[in-house]
Amino acid sequence: MKIIAVRTHLLEHRLAVPFESASARFDRRAHVLVEIECDDGTVGWGECLGPARPNAAVVAAYSPWLIGQDPRQTERLWAVLYNALRDQGQRGLAITALSGIDIALWDIKGKHYGASVSMLLGGRWRDSVRAYATGSFKRDGVDRVTDNALEMAERRAQGFHACKIKIGFGIDEDLRVIRAVREAIGDEMRLMIDANHGYTVTEAIRLGKAAADYDIDWFEEPVVPEQLSAYREVRAGQPIPVAGGETWHTRYGMWRAIESRAVDILQPDLCGCGGFSEIAKIASLATLHGVRIVPHVWGTGVHLAAALQFMAAMTPDPVRVNPVEPIMEFDRTENPFRQAVLKTPIEAVSGVVAIPDAPGLGIEINRGALAQFKMPEA
Repeated sequence: MKIIAVRTHLLEHRLAVPFESASARFDRRAHVLVEIECDDGTVGWGECLGPARPNAAVVAAYSPWLIGQDPRQTERLWAVLYNALRDQGQRGLAITALSGIDIALWDIKGKHYGASVSMLLGGRWRDSVRAYATGSFKRDGVDRVTDNALEMAERRAQGFHACKIKIGFGIDEDLRVIRAVREAIGDEMRLMIDANHGYTVTEAIRLGKAAADYDIDWFEEPVVPEQLSAYREVRAGQPIPVAGGETWHTRYGMWRAIESRAVDILQPDLCGCGGFSEIAKIASLATLHGVRIVPHVWGTGVHLAAALQFMAAMTPDPVRVNPVEPIMEFDRTENPFRQAVLKTPIEAVSGVVAIPDAPGLGIEINRGALAQFKMPEA
């Protein structure tokens, strides 16, 4: 069994209403899928977190090291590719591109052996997970406070047990949003806040102290990801558990944050941290230090499927009668190709997502959608 082709599929949709996080503006959704084909006809699919065109270029750069290789040798191929760009790329695009490749290789391996990726990772602890709704970006032309409250009230009506809202636009305005959302969703629905590294340490501590009155489950990315000492200061200076890690890549980029307890909750992204081969190592590190893992998810149905396979295999920490179960981040912002790329969409039903159990990622790709949402040439 040999790899004969490595392809990327650039997808794009222009948003009807642009929106912003504290650190970025979105006028379109753009993602890249990785397709790897083998000489026996087996095809695997992956996805890369981050900018689509640059990721595609790095995937292409990795391709010569893949052609002619056995795709089942996932650990060996990961090490070869990582080492190929190691001197320039211990994080960033080199790793997000490698992540998409690694996911596709595990998809192939699962299909070859007739087993889901979760089974190959050691077995399934669960066949479904509860989802939390991500949204409430700052949309153009609307009142942010009212808009966020109405959106999250709708998520509650749809059955989600928890939601995450975007902050980082100014402490006073953020507190008005948090208060309005809490009033809209009631006391029983869980609420998380995500600053997308938009605050200084002093601002984050002030916000955290004030927001704690609204029963917040976690405070995500309060400061920029490079500042681990700042993370520790925010964690010590206010009462809300601190989360982060979607932009920390590989075990090498995670271990200092884990070992120094910079966060209470680690959020590795399968499509960014190094794929299945690497997230398993990251999870082992987190277990050593009692750090909870809640994977970050932002992308198409391929990304959803990969995250679900990992969560199916996550060993409870600790193993007990009523364990702390993983929860699934479920993006609810506008993205018509998120589910369209799958022949059978992955949806939350009353806030619960079933985990596919077919071989590999457990999905089939709708190639018609790849053509429909193909990104125009640059």
